[in-house]
Amino acid sequence: MRRALLACALTASVTVVAIALALILEGWPALPAIGGTVWDTEAGRFGIMAMLWGSLAVTAGALLLAVPVGVGVALFVTEVAPPTLGGLMRRILQWLAAVPSVVYGFVGLSLLVPAIRHAAGGFGYSVLAGALVLAVMALPTIATVAEDALRSLPPAYREGARALGATPWQAVRRVLLPAARSGLMTAVVLGLGRALGETMAVLMVTGNMPAVPRSPLDPVRTLTGNIAMEMAYAADLHQAALFASGAVLLAMVLAVNAAARRIQR
Repeated sequence: MRRALLACALTASVTVVAIALALILEGWPALPAIGGTVWDTEAGRFGIMAMLWGSLAVTAGALLLAVPVGVGVALFVTEVAPPTLGGLMRRILQWLAAVPSVVYGFVGLSLLVPAIRHAAGGFGYSVLAGALVLAVMALPTIATVAEDALRSLPPAYREGARALGATPWQAVRRVLLPAARSGLMTAVVLGLGRALGETMAVLMVTGNMPAVPRSPLDPVRTLTGNIAMEMAYAADLHQAALFASGAVLLAMVLAVNAAARRIQR
């Protein structure tokens, strides 16, 4: 059993290292050319900064929406709701997690984009549309992991807070949330990975315009969407630039994980 577990751990580690090396080696020829903001394959310009900002804007918007709601849902299920209602909420979250991403994208394309166009003007395809769709997609992950973190706390934490006269909100704010911060940070990181790596749903609602967004209503193109759109016909330096984009995405995810571990410590 010990050797089997060691083999599993080594397999996971070697896989990540192999993916990183493949992306770096394939994208190395294009690394000097990806620093600009203009992506024009016909002119041989492969700047990814506009799409990097687009990915960050959509992901940040999704987290701003999903994290408070997800933690609130976890607190409601663990601290407020009766067992029957809590079980129903958990089942709904499981259903949300099981919906394919293309379905989220289709619903966003059919309902959300026209609603934004009607309410705020513009194209409707925007950072806001992508953030809303990604927030719904990341919500089950954040809420489920946050709920597990809160349920893992010893009952003595709640009992001690009540014995000292704390109100339910004081117990949540000053005892439970600080005690569960490690698990809550894990929930945020997993939600970030879910949002940052999503492709199809974002591709359908953000407008696919490789430009730096100036407002939440501007259309954008993300790095993942750009790779999905152009990898099928890319060649030479164009293909290398797409591999370099993947390497940048991987570096961002690793940096987020490292920062989360430092914050936990």
